[in-house]
Amino acid sequence: MGASRYRPPLFSVAPMMEWTDNHYRTLARLISKHAWLYTEMLAAETIVYQQGNLDKFLAYSPEQNPIVLQIGGSKLENLAKATELATAYNYDEINFNCGCPSPRVAGHGCFGARLMLDPKFVGEAVSVIAANTNVPVSVKCRIGVDDHDSYNELCDFIYKVSSLSPTRHFIIHSRKALLNGISPADNRRIPPLKYEFYYALLRDFPDLTFTINGGINSVVEANAALREGAHGVMVGRAAYHNPWHTLGHVDTEIYGAPSSGITRREILQRYQEYGDSVLWKDGNNRPNVREVAKPLINLFHSEPGNGLWKRKSDSAFMHCTTMKSFFEETLVAIPDSVLDAPIAGRVPSGREDLFANIHDLMPPPYHAREEEAFPPNQKSFENKEKMASITMTAPFLSATNLAKGSPRMGQRRLVVVANAAKGGEVEGVQLSGETKRESSNGRRDLMFAAAAAALASVAGVAMAEPKRGSAEAKKTYAPICVTMPTAKVCHN
Repeated sequence: MGASRYRPPLFSVAPMMEWTDNHYRTLARLISKHAWLYTEMLAAETIVYQQGNLDKFLAYSPEQNPIVLQIGGSKLENLAKATELATAYNYDEINFNCGCPSPRVAGHGCFGARLMLDPKFVGEAVSVIAANTNVPVSVKCRIGVDDHDSYNELCDFIYKVSSLSPTRHFIIHSRKALLNGISPADNRRIPPLKYEFYYALLRDFPDLTFTINGGINSVVEANAALREGAHGVMVGRAAYHNPWHTLGHVDTEIYGAPSSGITRREILQRYQEYGDSVLWKDGNNRPNVREVAKPLINLFHSEPGNGLWKRKSDSAFMHCTTMKSFFEETLVAIPDSVLDAPIAGRVPSGREDLFANIHDLMPPPYHAREEEAFPPNQKSFENKEKMASITMTAPFLSATNLAKGSPRMGQRRLVVVANAAKGGEVEGVQLSGETKRESSNGRRDLMFAAAAAALASVAGVAMAEPKRGSAEAKKTYAPICVTMPTAKVCHN
């Protein structure tokens, strides 16, 4: 799959843990043909350690494209392997999570929003991901973390990550994250929204793409953001709690497409076919009717019969074993006039002035200075690390380890060598593959080559490279040998 086959991500549905699963995305795609959908965040370790059960975590119906896989993690080798394993599933983009404030994420393995404090690692991580996929790699982040919440600090993060990696798309949740133990719900409520930071990024980084996220609850508000120059808008809970009225107007109001005229009755008929095909598929009586029907509960938000529908659903979950029997027992609560009303209709109201005068509120322009973005002590460390010859091995798995029906991919090895000459200039970037490259693989090679060149270009002084595999080399390049044990410099 390629993102160019689809309309641009003017509107996307945010990744939400335990919500944007396969069932919800199936419903969302039945309602909107053009909205970009995101998976729940998947930890890289989950993908790596579940190689025998990948379909449970990565498979989806082809109708869900365009779709983005969000990955979280803090170990480069697992990020590389997880991306490699996901390649056969044809996601349209890989997104790296640097925004989740949940203690389960930020406090375990040090990833999520906490990674904003280490932009150098984020640059390395997305470079590793880009080297193992054929599709674009983006980053989702907050505008700051705890007391690191100034506009300049946000810009430093964006500048460093984009300089050290091929990433050109950032999804900006316009609140900072508080990592002092408050709940994720409070992290969506207590930190104030600062949309002016987002719009200032558009001004200060014109070569990058930014999607705005946070506090936007309707297509009216999404269009207001786009009118002020936003590249794209991401909506979260509103798209889950009120899918019909939120997603139902995306295609017409955001993308200018004609209305499909589909009704909720027709959507439920198609969802019934999907639901009965996946019930009990995972074994151990999972997924059950309650799990498959969960995204439907809000389909009749604010409509006549909605309360009775929910009560009947709670009762039906106790004994129904098919989606057909579930609908037969519950849909009697909803009037035919609601079930058969087409998707076209009045657009729900929203705050059209949400971004009024936003450009007057923007902070002063950011001017990146290398000595500030890459302090001397950090540059010294990077000189040693980045001026090494970097070898990234990306063995593709055989079809037996991938999804059933996935195309077979042969073993291939991508070698990227970036050497810095005196004065910090890049002397050469060499790419070699042990097997013939397809055109899609070439794009991935170029992405990693660009990343390697960017990494090498930040070196400010020249140094003699010690003999490969020697004690001196292992000492000098200890950070590489720990995070990238396959690097040539670590072996004879």
